[in-house]
Amino acid sequence: MSFNAEKVKNDIVKWIQDWFEENGKGCKAVVGLSGGKDSSVVAALCVEALGRENVYGVLMPNGDQFDIDVSHKLVEHLGIDSTVINIKDAYEGVVAQVTKTFGKFDGQAKVNLPPRLRMSVLYAVSQMINGRVANTCNLSEDWVGYATRYGDGAGDFSPLANLTVQEVKAVGRAAGLPSLFVDKVPIDGLCGLTDEDNLGFTYAVLDKYIREGICDDMDTKEKIDRMHRMNLFKLQPMPSFPYSPEEQ
Repeated sequence: MSFNAEKVKNDIVKWIQDWFEENGKGCKAVVGLSGGKDSSVVAALCVEALGRENVYGVLMPNGDQFDIDVSHKLVEHLGIDSTVINIKDAYEGVVAQVTKTFGKFDGQAKVNLPPRLRMSVLYAVSQMINGRVANTCNLSEDWVGYATRYGDGAGDFSPLANLTVQEVKAVGRAAGLPSLFVDKVPIDGLCGLTDEDNLGFTYAVLDKYIREGICDDMDTKEKIDRMHRMNLFKLQPMPSFPYSPEEQ
């Protein structure tokens, strides 16, 4: 089945409009801008849905960010208001305190700290300007758990959650975004590696497996299946004890 990017783009725009009418009438969409395709596409869709005056971009480098110019160019291209809030001081403060407690701070705990701090910033900004926070994750990332729980995996509404990477790119082009914002090599912004370096397979391979169930390399297929099983909990509501007073 072919992917109709123009129709999907229009459907997402309508969905955003309907969601804000019901859940945030008069509010602004707050989008964390990393310079990557997902945040760029979400910002563009929100502009089309709500108007540029109702979209607010937040750039959150951790010290110096080598590609932050892409985010600045996106802000200029879309004509939206934005701010830069550097998380370096907060990050270094937490690192110092955790290291003081445990004698070290490394591994995934340290890697996942910046996205969690950034989400805290997004919600702080959102409350300051009467906003709603956009989640920018896509289906491919979510499928293998390539998102930080309560970090970039959080948000109030999620326009791209059911689209693969290839589909997100197509929607971005349909939204009129230049190649700079759609085809930029995805880098996690945390440890300097590309997404595909971290994953060990390409998004093209992953997307084909998700949509067609086809993966020619059995080792890659098994790895994707294992990652999907291990990370399903991230996509599900928090389990809660099913207490019922009537049964006591």
